[in-house]
Amino acid sequence: MDKAALAAFLRRDFAQVADDFRVERADETGVCLRLVAQERHLRPGGTVSGPALFALADVAMYLAILSRLGPVALAVTTNCSIDFMRKPEAGRDVLAEARLLKLGRTLAVGDVLVYSEGKPEPVARAGLTYSIPPR
Repeated sequence: MDKAALAAFLRRDFAQVADDFRVERADETGVCLRLVAQERHLRPGGTVSGPALFALADVAMYLAILSRLGPVALAVTTNCSIDFMRKPEAGRDVLAEARLLKLGRTLAVGDVLVYSEGKPEPVARAGLTYSIPPR
């Protein structure tokens, strides 16, 4: 699935969160997903919350898998480990760069680096495993 197909899938099957995210890129290297940071994503102090960063990493990896397999709505997260390394910049969107490390018949493993827009250092790193339903 390309960038447009992933965005359409998100709008159709996950309308409840589709407005929070924008697919920036989908290619052979992976997916870049933007969290359009709004007040509901902030924690005290004005920074993007950990749960919002987790959601961004999870959705980015999900879309990276779909970019290779097609619209498999029932692929599910089976494991996620996330390291929060820096405070995201207040007032900036957050970008997730997701790449697949292994795509098998039943499991997909990947990693995600999360950045404050315009900053070179990652604010978080996540490793995720997904279960892929039988086709």
